[in-house]
Amino acid sequence: MSQSDIISFEPATGRELWRGQIGDVAETVDRARRAWPAWAAQPLATRIELVRRFANEVRKDAERLAETISRETGKPLWEARTEVESVVAKVDISVTAYAERTGQKKLDSALQGTAAVRHKPHGVMAVLGPYNFPAHLPNGHIVPALIAGNVVIFKPSEKTPATAEMLLGCFHRAGISAAVVQLLIGGPQEGQDLVAHPGVDGVLFTGSARVGIAINRKLATNPGKIVALEMGGNNPIVVTDTPKVSDAAVLIIQSAFTSAGQRCTAARRLIVVDSMYDTLMAEVKALAGRIIYGEPFADPAPFMGPVIDNDAADQMVESFLYLLSHGGKAIRHMTRPDDSLPFLSPAIIDVTAITERPDVELFGPLLQVIRVPDLDAGIAEANRTRFGLSASLLGGSPQDYNRFWANVRAGVINWNRPTNGASSKAPFGGVGLSGNHRASAYYAADYCAYPVASTEMDQPRASIGVGLRDS
Repeated sequence: MSQSDIISFEPATGRELWRGQIGDVAETVDRARRAWPAWAAQPLATRIELVRRFANEVRKDAERLAETISRETGKPLWEARTEVESVVAKVDISVTAYAERTGQKKLDSALQGTAAVRHKPHGVMAVLGPYNFPAHLPNGHIVPALIAGNVVIFKPSEKTPATAEMLLGCFHRAGISAAVVQLLIGGPQEGQDLVAHPGVDGVLFTGSARVGIAINRKLATNPGKIVALEMGGNNPIVVTDTPKVSDAAVLIIQSAFTSAGQRCTAARRLIVVDSMYDTLMAEVKALAGRIIYGEPFADPAPFMGPVIDNDAADQMVESFLYLLSHGGKAIRHMTRPDDSLPFLSPAIIDVTAITERPDVELFGPLLQVIRVPDLDAGIAEANRTRFGLSASLLGGSPQDYNRFWANVRAGVINWNRPTNGASSKAPFGGVGLSGNHRASAYYAADYCAYPVASTEMDQPRASIGVGLRDS
């Protein structure tokens, strides 16, 4: 293997899927800067028409793209198909959001001319994508950026370049220049060089808190770059009294184990009031035991596939054993049928007895359970984290939910719904280590263009009424 190659492997089989050369950051940025003026000068209607053509290209290639996502990430084919659907839907949502969030205003002010508010693109935007949703999440940055008049350099996760290549092929076949949307293949070093490059005007990142913090630190002395950080979470799902025990168990399983727990919004901590613990955990344990996990194209279809690679699987097993050895009580053990492949069974562990619980994002199928005496204690426990992405309350009254909503720290707060599966028609982001107050999804338009205030007259007209000597 050449040191200049990036190789993608199928998690479910270990086979090589894709190979490509590492790109040149300086050349890529230079090309983007040269392409930007012409793209920004295109009428908005033209840019919108081109991204709509992109959506049509994705529709035409939907099944092949879904199959590539499944092979490269290991997620079941049914789930990969929903990701492709989200890519298509993002276009119309972004068009509507741009009109609503960055609309033009004119205010006549008589002799003072016209006051106007318009929005301008930033320029060259670097999009750094994750591996868990290798098409949908970067696309959630790319499409709004293009509509606003920016050009884009997309640096995908080094674990999912094949999906990225297919996605950008759809943009290019739609008629968007290969200089306007470029693919930069590379690893961490290329990502760092891209972020730091003076020709990059904005960094739109989705990934871990560790990397997001590093980006924030790197650019702390450079306020000229717009930075939007969408990071992870140590998300709580709190259960108080409810007669709907079976439904609550389903919502917990969906929250914790969809995508093999590889969602930033996945429930990491199940916080249960004492009165619900025994009956609820019996249901959750039984349902978790019924989960089919296997390769993405299996029949019957699995609920979840493997985690992304063996390193990730190793880390999850080590995390489970750490919690077990520090006072955790296993409700369902984590098993790994084949040490050469990253398949993991869904695991549940009661960590109530651990006084110093690690406040980290365990990115895989591992759910920690904590018992509390009442809802107020549950809210306090939910807030025992530096993260603040997603939180959900199951059960309780409207008054209970009002109290939960008012006091829990998170950017996505749900009632009797999973912690994951946020709507693209709403803002998406978190606080603390989960984000930097630059909400994405519907609010992505906010960081893809900046407002410009103007006062304007068709001819210069002015006078000075006081403070001048007679001529």
